[in-house]
Amino acid sequence: MDNNLVLKEIFLDYEPQKLVLVNFLKNFDLDLDEDVEYAVGIFDEDEIAGCGAYSKNILKCFAVKEELRGKNALNIIASHLINKEFERKIFHLFVYTKPHNIKFFQSIGFNIVESNENVALLENVKNGIEEYLSSLSNDTGIQKNIGSIVMNCNPFTLGHEYIIEYAANNCDLLHIFLVEEDKSIFPFEIRYELVKKGISKFNNVKLHKSGDYIISSTTFPAYFIKDKYKRTEILAELDLSIFAKLIARSLNISKRFVGVEPYCQITNQYNNLMKNILPSYGIEVIEIERKHINGKIISASTVREHIKLFGVSEQLKELVPLSTYDFLKSERANNIIQKIQS
Repeated sequence: MDNNLVLKEIFLDYEPQKLVLVNFLKNFDLDLDEDVEYAVGIFDEDEIAGCGAYSKNILKCFAVKEELRGKNALNIIASHLINKEFERKIFHLFVYTKPHNIKFFQSIGFNIVESNENVALLENVKNGIEEYLSSLSNDTGIQKNIGSIVMNCNPFTLGHEYIIEYAANNCDLLHIFLVEEDKSIFPFEIRYELVKKGISKFNNVKLHKSGDYIISSTTFPAYFIKDKYKRTEILAELDLSIFAKLIARSLNISKRFVGVEPYCQITNQYNNLMKNILPSYGIEVIEIERKHINGKIISASTVREHIKLFGVSEQLKELVPLSTYDFLKSERANNIIQKIQS
């Protein structure tokens, strides 16, 4: 790289610098993801010539001017971001990229988890996915009718319990994968605790952390796919491919249960894509009608709305299991309740 080029942090809380980054990415038809925590740029005096960023353990927002390509600029940016992540004690890193960039990231130590014609997911740990699969309890014995559910449970409700009960009654063994990405009002550890208590009465249900391999919409990068419906389609293809080829195959899963989604168009689109994609891998997709009360679906958003309007009232017992209600009445829930009500 030329001696007059300088690598500098771009301070995202300083609007003029953030605007420089936003405008630079626009030249490449890219957006700045809202969740970016740290960004860096290569500057030729005051003019930006390349950039990269990260959010948690995901590297993203890479762009380099044409005249810098082949001059090690992208390598310098990526290496800097990796070192910064290591300084934060974050060692397992991921990158979503377009397929034509796969070879570059392989050259700096990343390995393909899964890819399709639109996007690839790579990680810097050689056997990361294998280690995750080995961490899943797989004592399936002779059982062949094995099902699965992916849930967020923000928080765990009687609606979730209803779906789990239906699924558990229709398979010999049910695996629940709880989305681990911690961007919900209820922190992951709390959600995990509430689900674990809520499913304790089912003797054929196993609860797992989703890890980094069951992709949530919060982790998938928006910056290089602007159309939200196209982004959902590409996300579903990648996510379901990883689930079917790796996770389901490892656990002999042949069914995936999902609640009917009458309100959210994006979620409904995802469910329809699931029904199109998973059967080609031998996985049946079973939609379950949601549990209702007074003509309204019992969902996590229904519970949060009730808390916002009425607090943790007795009527909330109609929406959540006793274990969730008891938590909401405890001092541990005070900060969460305040967030919901504010």
